[in-house]
Amino acid sequence: MKSAKRSQKEAARPRAQRHAARVRPAIASPWKLHKSGTLQILQVAPLRKLPWLVHGFSTRVGGVSDLNEEKVLNLSFMEWDQRENVEENRRRLQKALKANDSKLTAMHQIHSDVIRRFETPPSGRCKGDASVTNEPGLLLGVQTADCVPILLVDPKKRAVAAIHAGWRGTLGRIAEKTVGRMRQEFASKPQDLLAAIGPSIGPCCYEVAAEFVSKFAAQFADAADYFDEPRSGEEPNPLQWLNMAPPGHQPPPKNVHLDLRKANRSQLLAAGLRAQNIFVSDLCTGCCTNLFFSYRREGTQSGRMLSLVAVRQ
Repeated sequence: MKSAKRSQKEAARPRAQRHAARVRPAIASPWKLHKSGTLQILQVAPLRKLPWLVHGFSTRVGGVSDLNEEKVLNLSFMEWDQRENVEENRRRLQKALKANDSKLTAMHQIHSDVIRRFETPPSGRCKGDASVTNEPGLLLGVQTADCVPILLVDPKKRAVAAIHAGWRGTLGRIAEKTVGRMRQEFASKPQDLLAAIGPSIGPCCYEVAAEFVSKFAAQFADAADYFDEPRSGEEPNPLQWLNMAPPGHQPPPKNVHLDLRKANRSQLLAAGLRAQNIFVSDLCTGCCTNLFFSYRREGTQSGRMLSLVAVRQ
């Protein structure tokens, strides 16, 4: 009887919560999950070796925001959350990273290829999806809840970048362009750069329309490698001649799964980074909603994580 009752309770829970409860993410080296008080932060071991660098990828764990009877570390000003909660969550994250004195310079993200250089904190709302700096004390941040966060570090020039790469930014080559911007602004050499591609929605959960294959194939020679099936929906359909249905009455083509992490890693390689200097997290935000926020799984009641990087003061 007890096992039957547990099954009934399990079935009554939201699907995303049931899915998350089954997933126990394994943190693969060189990625490490560090605990600071109630917070859990992902970091990359080679980047931790740089004493002048601040970096980290937040999780949903350990904040003061109330979400479906759970205390979470929401780091964006959402309608469902109170502003003072978000500000307290940000303070906790900066304290955990020992970056209390740094100024957070998170942008208003617009799913673009716009890259900003910051020498001082922006005075107003600044739109864009990537930022670069070599100024100590400026904490660059990107907010995500499925999109790909990327941190770039130049150990020789002591310059850093933070990138928000959704499918539009990826299609616009924002990762590759940010490497170019670092070359332009700081004389960075791509072979010296270190890149951390943080947790994002994986190909297991990121289902998109078949037309995305054509969109990406028009930009990238290796686009077929980003999808589980390299079909665009434009292929001839012999079945329409068998069932005599006119072309306009055919069912839409089956969706495909897109690997945004692989697409962005490919861009970084094309920009000149060394394969051994690119660290990709294989944690899926859609699978691991006990550790991360996922807009696809949770919808408007999802929070946002922050991926942060800075030159320490």
